[in-house]
Amino acid sequence: MTLSPTRPAYVPSRALVIGASGGIGSALTAALRDRGSDVTALSRRTDGLDLTDESSIAAALSPLVAPYDLIFLATGALELHGNRPEKSLRALDPAALAAQFALNAIGPALVLKHALRLLPRDRPAHVAALSARVGSIGDNRLGGWYGYRAAKAALNQLVHTAAVEIARSHPLAVLCTLHPGTVETPLTRAYAAGHPTVSAATAAANLLAVLGALTPADTGGFFDWQGKAIPW
Repeated sequence: MTLSPTRPAYVPSRALVIGASGGIGSALTAALRDRGSDVTALSRRTDGLDLTDESSIAAALSPLVAPYDLIFLATGALELHGNRPEKSLRALDPAALAAQFALNAIGPALVLKHALRLLPRDRPAHVAALSARVGSIGDNRLGGWYGYRAAKAALNQLVHTAAVEIARSHPLAVLCTLHPGTVETPLTRAYAAGHPTVSAATAAANLLAVLGALTPADTGGFFDWQGKAIPW
């Protein structure tokens, strides 16, 4: 897929942003509102939405009224409970691995479970979750970062599997995972050395451009900020 600079801006009528208080989430919320979208912004910080607690997810989403043309999960964390990314097998800790999966894979899947009713069946809709290139098995040449890599790979599989199911009832919907590049946020500040970075606002604009170019034929895919498919 090649992004066209002349393509009309992507402007969903109603959008739901999960993780709206984070760097990318807040930038997405602002960009969508600037474009005229009606945005519902939810986060743990402002709304108590805890992705590691299904009852919290259900409570946050149950008051919402369908339909939403875009649901964007701008969630995730590289360091959890003071645990830095593992550099070796010796550093593996079962609790740290479980925490990575709970937040970065299981939580977004549970959001999909409870948000499915919010998607329209009769018109295009998009569901996107922030993933990361390090979640690609085929692109893994450096090793390390066991928990985060594995959790993002699991997220990719969960979204891909959901896309297969949802295509049967929502044939115009597109579900995808997106790699935003290295973005200037607290999440990446300690790990950006040697990598070109972009502002959260630029990342948000890039991700919305990718979403605007995706069609139902792309559902279940894993794409970078340029709209290029990333190997599983």
